[in-house]
Amino acid sequence: MALLNWNDNLSVKIPSIDEQHKVLINMINRLQDAMSSGDSRAVLGDIFDGLLKYTAQHFSYEEKLFAEHSYPDTEAHKKEHQAFVAKVVDLHKQFTGSSNFMIGVDVMKFLTDWLVNHIQGVDAKYSSHLVAKGVR
Repeated sequence: MALLNWNDNLSVKIPSIDEQHKVLINMINRLQDAMSSGDSRAVLGDIFDGLLKYTAQHFSYEEKLFAEHSYPDTEAHKKEHQAFVAKVVDLHKQFTGSSNFMIGVDVMKFLTDWLVNHIQGVDAKYSSHLVAKGVR
């Protein structure tokens, strides 16, 4: 059963970015399903691989739009992205370097917090700027 479902509260009103954010929701739901069945350790490796690919693609896409459309808070937003990547790398090291049985819970909490605080808070700030510039 899905932990999170896409809804308009998560939308930044830019379909290309919303579709990318849905990928993160799918990862969270996949991890939730694995945790419910006691399989989180087996799925976490794939989740980390997916997160690293996702962040590289998604963050570069957002940052390219910021540069093309002179988004005024670009530097602060980039720092948020850098902090996310650093945390994912740290969690991945914990996953590969120990038998921490709570790592799935830690990853789930981090991703869910990111979804709420970053997408609904920080990303929402660029929405009106980019929409006004015609970004879809």
